[in-house]
Amino acid sequence: MTVFGQGCPHHCHGCHNPATWNSEGGYTTTTEEILEQYKNNPLLDGMTFSGGEPFMQPMMFFELAKEVHRMGGDIWCYTGYTLEELLGYTYGPHRMLLEHVDVLVDGEYKEELRNLTLQFRGSSNQRIWERHGDMWLPWNRDKEGVA
Repeated sequence: MTVFGQGCPHHCHGCHNPATWNSEGGYTTTTEEILEQYKNNPLLDGMTFSGGEPFMQPMMFFELAKEVHRMGGDIWCYTGYTLEELLGYTYGPHRMLLEHVDVLVDGEYKEELRNLTLQFRGSSNQRIWERHGDMWLPWNRDKEGVA
């Protein structure tokens, strides 16, 4: 299940979802409604956060991640920020959300670096990180160049 947040400061040229840039767009829902949809679908084993920029609404996404983990699911998060930028938040809502993400796809989409052979990302500057305890390690499950 993918949850798209509304609002994005990055405004990447070639973005797949520019309708999410304006923080006043979209529609209002609650974490309870989203979690109810998640619980009612037995095929789901995790949740993906996308956008817009999930880190513009860190507390809402943190609450979702915490509950999905409690139910045994995993969390993927797409962000225009880099892992290094997010690790700069040593406390507060951004850090709370980051600590509940299992796989992070970081970096702004760069249309000039578009590569359709990459798994789970659109441009070659974007990286995939996997949490191992308190450490973030590069994703090593894919074979670059294979669609």
